[in-house]
Amino acid sequence: MNLSRPVRYRGLIILIVINFMMYAGFFMVIPLVSVHYVQTLGFAAVTVGLALALRQLVQQGVSVGGGVLADRFGGRGLITAGVLVRAVGFVCLAFADTPLLLFGAMLLSALGGALFEAPSRAGIAALTTEDERARAYSINGVGGGLGMVSGPFLGAFLLKYGFSTVALAAAACFTLIGVITLLLPPIETATDRSRLGFGLGLALRDRPFLAFTTLLMGFWFMWVQLTISLPLIGERLANAADAVRWIYGVNAGMTVVLQLPVIGIVERWLRPLHMLITGIVLMALGLGMVAFADSFPFLIGCVAIFTVGTLLATPAQQSVTANLADQRALGSYFGVNALALAVGGGLGNLSGGLLIDLATTLNVPAFPWLTFAIVGLISATGLTILGTYLQTRSATIHLVGGHQQ
Repeated sequence: MNLSRPVRYRGLIILIVINFMMYAGFFMVIPLVSVHYVQTLGFAAVTVGLALALRQLVQQGVSVGGGVLADRFGGRGLITAGVLVRAVGFVCLAFADTPLLLFGAMLLSALGGALFEAPSRAGIAALTTEDERARAYSINGVGGGLGMVSGPFLGAFLLKYGFSTVALAAAACFTLIGVITLLLPPIETATDRSRLGFGLGLALRDRPFLAFTTLLMGFWFMWVQLTISLPLIGERLANAADAVRWIYGVNAGMTVVLQLPVIGIVERWLRPLHMLITGIVLMALGLGMVAFADSFPFLIGCVAIFTVGTLLATPAQQSVTANLADQRALGSYFGVNALALAVGGGLGNLSGGLLIDLATTLNVPAFPWLTFAIVGLISATGLTILGTYLQTRSATIHLVGGHQQ
């Protein structure tokens, strides 16, 4: 994409700003869904859980289509369409008072996310050079962290005016994002836009990339424990509802404050894949140590180690995805890569709750945490083997750091 440096940087700034707004708008309303529908409207918890699971599965699973369409029609239009579809979904959520309407609203929200997720991530890759990429994804991660922190506070403030007000405010946020995306420069995620599905075929035939995507499931398997297993053990150790706020506060606070400094230091010594492996090992260490947590402060220390791992692994996995992707079809590659979150995150959510319950039944409290750690270490080992293979393969087009052999 032949854009001048100022135009590329302007596009990057806009993508980072709208990423912050996406997170803020999303976390303004989604954490309140279970409270509103279960406690206020009296829905069965399993019904609300299925609706939220549907959103996650559809968004990540259909992101492949968003990436393919971005390669064919350009990323800017897909991002605009996606945020507006999500806005409609949140408007529907404001008035959804039956399970069927709730499922419909969640489905629209998911489809919107599927349209904009892969194009926005691929857009950062398209607007950066290989040397700029890790820092760009790190800054984007800080924006997302700020959105995760500010969104729930704004949602809690607006909740006094009713859940519908919160949902409409979130819809307004995504509508505003849609207006802002019109300021984006053209985002070309593919060099060959003549054939729909051309990039998807490239990605599905790229065995090293598919191996990377499969191994990345271990990262997402651990990552989602922040939303299920860690809060559960936190409440048990602290015997207080504010344990969850402490866990999320430590994670989000460290992300906002330390993300850029940590990446700035580590990227001098490690290439993206090695940074990812190091991050995954630290995440596994943090989760594994929870097996020995006998106090809430000890648990917070485990969360801190886990968070340092995510600071390294989250931007690095996006950089490695971009570096391994065929530059002719970035959108399709990022879409296929989203399946790692769909499968790994889904299994992590399912296994997290089941293993916690099983550990209680068997009276083996360390079992889930050692299992999470083993999954992470298997992922890190596989990625190490893959990295060695890529570096020694004579026909490799892209090395781990994105340099040609």
